[in-house]
Amino acid sequence: MKRVLTVLSLSLALAACGGQPRGPAGPPLRPVANPGAVIAAEIAFSKLAQEKGQWTAFRSTAAPDAEMFVPQRVKALEYLKGKPDPAHTVKWQPHLVWSSCDGSVAVTHGAWQRPDSTGYFTTVWARGQDGSLKWVLDHGDRLGVALPEPEMIASKVAECSGKAGVPISAPDVGVDLKQGVSRDQTLVWSSAVSPDGSRTVTVRLWNGTAHDVVLQETVAAGN
Repeated sequence: MKRVLTVLSLSLALAACGGQPRGPAGPPLRPVANPGAVIAAEIAFSKLAQEKGQWTAFRSTAAPDAEMFVPQRVKALEYLKGKPDPAHTVKWQPHLVWSSCDGSVAVTHGAWQRPDSTGYFTTVWARGQDGSLKWVLDHGDRLGVALPEPEMIASKVAECSGKAGVPISAPDVGVDLKQGVSRDQTLVWSSAVSPDGSRTVTVRLWNGTAHDVVLQETVAAGN
């Protein structure tokens, strides 16, 4: 497991903040990004899988509408209902996190390992009204060579200035495209499944004037 002390100091400082903290009196303060809390949630997710079982951990941390690829797109809780935990639980570690300005959505990316294989993962996290984090999209693939372990877990927060709008994506004929967006529209993610079963996951982050593509992963059919 990646050492928690490697989390960026800014992320650790923000981790003490809640999703919608209240002041001494009055209405809730403006929501803020909290990348440290998202990293902590991903690490806790991985630890739970080791302690309680892989699919048990996935079920207990998933949002009601969470999706995953097996390799086809499925509703996670429907697919995992009653599914026994595998004998060998996958291990994983976050390497970086992107967050919307308001902290309502964040995306983690990192490495996973099984006894006979290694790969990468991407998880989209959403913060509920109660401040809890649940994953809404799980994605990944195998790699021939393991991802190098970073010196520290990196984080990047969307720019809060400007007026972010949602970029409209028009899918090609036959492509199953789903798109999600943070409440403040500064983080947008999409998953597109082509007729042959290949898929692409894209994450865009607001830079003050436009959404930059910060992650784009394409997985071949059958994986």
